[in-house]
Formats: sequence, structure tokens, C-alpha cells
Amino acid sequence: MDREQAWQTVCEFVQSEGLRKHMLAVEACMAAYALKYGEDEEKWAVTALLHDFDWEIHPQSPDHPMKGEPILAERGVSGEIRRAILSHANYSGVPRESLLEKSLFACDELAGFLTACAYVKPGRAIAEVEVKSVRKKLKDKAFARAVNRDDVINGAAEMGIDLDDHIAFCIEAMKGRAASLGLAG
Repeated sequence: MDREQAWQTVCEFVQSEGLRKHMLAVEACMAAYALKYGEDEEKWAVTALLHDFDWEIHPQSPDHPMKGEPILAERGVSGEIRRAILSHANYSGVPRESLLEKSLFACDELAGFLTACAYVKPGRAIAEVEVKSVRKKLKDKAFARAVNRDDVINGAAEMGIDLDDHIAFCIEAMKGRAASLGLAG
């Protein structure tokens, strides 16, 4: 499955504009990491786009992403991508082993958190978000309380990178696609 087919799948299953933008934000971060690590950018983009494609039809764990995986298999999505999607859920029992798997986990919650941080800025722009303010907001349990802080912290650790560096990297990646994410201000 290529990136265009993945986006068509997202549009078929996801009606929420916010959820679509979340998947695009994760894609921005993942594509940037693929380039940084010399990996297959399209494979990483497809993985990011599809990681929550079944959320609206299976919003409860453990249904998501386990019940979505056979749908992706039927559509010819590679086992490598399906495994990465399964591994992004801690409760799936699929351990994160590859860099693709670890990166998806690390980017998922953080992309959502960075979006929330941008929304509370005066211009509602990702360009206004700074690492220092993100770190401060991470300590505020009432802010974006649906975001799992442990996943944000553990994601960077699993990738073997400093959390501040990971936050800064993802902010930059999202800045490059700010218009399509609705975060250009």
C-alpha cells in the first residue's frame, strides 16, 4: 500500500477531522525520522497514517488496533507495518523491537500533545510551541489529560533519544506541515 492508498483508507474509515489531522501529525514526525535515519519514508508515512484508522469503529481497547489489523491484511498492508501498528498499543502483547515500531510509539502521543500545546497559543500555531513550554505542560495533569505522559516519556527512552531533543524534532517536523495540520496560525 502506498501513501495515497493509505490516505484513502483513512478517509474511508475516519470521519473526524481532528483524528485525521492527528494521523497527519504523526505522519509528519515519522516521515522526518525516516529521513533522519535513512529509512523508507513512504513505509513510515503509511504506518503513521494507518495507525489509528480503526479508532472510530473500534474505540475501546483491546479492540483497537487488534480488530483493525485483519482489515489491513485484507487490503495488502505488509506484515511489518501491521506489526508496528499493533505494537503501538501497550496492551497488544506485541513488543516494540524495530526502529519503525519504536518511532511510531514515540511519535503518537507526542504529536497529539504538541497539537494541544499549539491550540492554546495565541495564534494557534505550532511555530509558537517551545520545548520548555511543552515540558511544563507535561507536568500539568489537567492539560490534555487524554494524553498518556508515560508513553511520551517512555517513547523517547525506547528510541534512545533525549526527551527534549525528541520534542524539538517533532515540533520542527510538524512546522513543515503546519498548514495541512491546521496549525499554521
